[in-house]
Formats: sequence, C-alpha cells, structure tokens
Amino acid sequence: MTVSAVILLAACNDTDSPKKQATAPPSTSSPTPTTAQTVVAPAPATSAPPAPTASGAPSPSATSGTQPAQQAASTEAAIQRYEQYLHAVGREDLATVCEIAGPAAKKAQDDGFGPCTTTMPITFRMFSAAQKKALQTATVDPSRVSTRRPDKVEVPAKAVRTTVTFSQSDLGDQTLQYIDHAWYIVD
Repeated sequence: MTVSAVILLAACNDTDSPKKQATAPPSTSSPTPTTAQTVVAPAPATSAPPAPTASGAPSPSATSGTQPAQQAASTEAAIQRYEQYLHAVGREDLATVCEIAGPAAKKAQDDGFGPCTTTMPITFRMFSAAQKKALQTATVDPSRVSTRRPDKVEVPAKAVRTTVTFSQSDLGDQTLQYIDHAWYIVD
C-alpha cells in the first residue's frame, strides 16, 4: 500500500503543459538567443511574472531578474521546491502538488494511472492526520541530497526532516529536474 502511495504521489499532474507555456516567453524574448543571453538578457524584462503566476511558487529564476542560471538551477533551489511540494501534500493543496510533480505524473498517467486530480486525493488519504501536519513544516537536510548534474537532484526519503517519522515506503526517493526555469519532480 505504501508503494502505491509513492506511485500515486508521482502520478499527480495533468497540467504540465500550461506551466511550460507560462515559462516559454522568457526564452523567446531575446532577438538573438544564445545560451547566456537566453538566461540573462530576458530576465529583467519578462522572467519575474511568468513563473509565480503559473505556480504561486517563489521560483528562483523569477524572483531575481539578475540572478545567474547557476543560482536558479541550484541544489538549494531544488530543495526549496521539494519542501514546497511536501508542504502542499500536508495541506492537501492539489494544484501545487500536481504542478510540481507534473513530469512524474505525466509518466504515471501514460502508464495507466489517472490524472493527478483523480489520483492524488487517494494518496492524501494514505497519510495520517499527524503525518499531514508534519509535512506542512517538513524540511530537507541538504547534506543527504545528491546532485546528479547541475539540472538534476536526488532527494532520498531519509533527507526529509519532520516531527513524525516517515519510512522510505511512505515518501520514497524523489528526483527533481530543472525544466523551463523551475524544478519539477520527474521520478
């Protein structure tokens, strides 16, 4: 049953496309895009509004127009995004959970699971009231997080710090990837 919860946690988004569309303008606003210009040049003009309006999340690339791509795609930013996801699970905030886990949810849906809006409420019921409350203030121990490459981070279940103990099968290990100017759970 707890393994199903992990799978269902991954199966929580059928709204991946709108997020990608909402963040597409920053990369297309530069008249002569190069890797450096795509990230830095459009940031002052257009990067701040798209990410927060699509997710309500303080996307590192959107909060500071002058922030280099290395900082936006940092392990610390991935941890903050995963903490936001955990807090949303604790609050049963379906929209936020489904947005952050969009790519993983799409994979799960392609494998026969329903859309996030259908499967995630089932997963919410698998957590006790005490676990949900603990997730609302959960943090992640950065020393237990592995950076696979600059745009991919592994967050093991043992890195999650809460007032209630969660097992590996309760939360599972999560992979986050930096896609379209934000971090998403991909596996």
